[in-house]
Amino acid sequence: MRLPRSLRAAFHRWIARRMGRQGRVIRLDYPRIYILPTRAGAAFAGMLVAMWLGSVNYSSSLGYLLTFLLAGVAFAAMHHIFRNLAGLTVTSTGTEPVFAGGVARFRVRVGDPAGRARWAIGLGCERADKVTDIPPDGSGWLTLEVPAPSRGWLGPGRFALLTRFPTGLFQAWSWLDPDWTGLVYPRPEGGAVPGPEAFAATERGGQFGEGDEDFRGLRRYQAGDPPRHLAWRLLARGQELHTKQFAGQAPSKVWLDWQALAGMENEARIARLTRWVLDAERAGHSYGLRLLEAEIHPGQGPEHRHRCLQALALMNQ
Repeated sequence: MRLPRSLRAAFHRWIARRMGRQGRVIRLDYPRIYILPTRAGAAFAGMLVAMWLGSVNYSSSLGYLLTFLLAGVAFAAMHHIFRNLAGLTVTSTGTEPVFAGGVARFRVRVGDPAGRARWAIGLGCERADKVTDIPPDGSGWLTLEVPAPSRGWLGPGRFALLTRFPTGLFQAWSWLDPDWTGLVYPRPEGGAVPGPEAFAATERGGQFGEGDEDFRGLRRYQAGDPPRHLAWRLLARGQELHTKQFAGQAPSKVWLDWQALAGMENEARIARLTRWVLDAERAGHSYGLRLLEAEIHPGQGPEHRHRCLQALALMNQ
């Protein structure tokens, strides 16, 4: 049965006051770990009570023996379940940037500094991997999925690390509120979007170099090469990926300017500029970004694209 919303909110406020804000690396000490019976554990306890009452009613020594033997097994299981979680360290390798409206996936690393094996460690939320085992002197990995509704920095929020190993009669868990962050890019404007005026009035160098006119040859693929210049036919034949080179004028330089979108709301401007960054990168332009408080000189490639999208994601934050 789910608790009422007001009671759940009060419970989470109490947890926040008790646990406090945690750092990037979290160690699960004894005071941070809770343990309660599961539904199977509650049913098992009810069965033990019924067996004990039957043994009292019929004065059965064997009944007493079996009842207390099973109770001892349950108490030993509770001890092992607690120790399966105690002493673990939890950290994250971060998350790849996502666009607003998507899902950020935090890679969670769980390990034991003492080098002991741990079993069936999981995350206590709906959007998570099932469980992971931690080998001796090794680590286990889990994926925490967090919705990313808006641009900017995103944290995973509060979640629980839990285990029910070995019997499933009890569940031990610890609340975590780590200081992890991931970047959320703005959502690009959809539909048919007019290109910036700079696309029509591009700046070209007069020197003879790489351009889009006469085919000159092939070279090995380098990160950041525009997809339209890739030799896909060679790749389909099983050969190494190459990039086509052309002789002609130098590549065009495009400026994506905040002031060019005067009259639009700020979030609409950001969405339009995000779309222009993606389109310019896809078209192979050398593009720059002019914002109110920042200017990124023309360039291209994954790192340049990330710088532009990050600047848009963090505007006014």
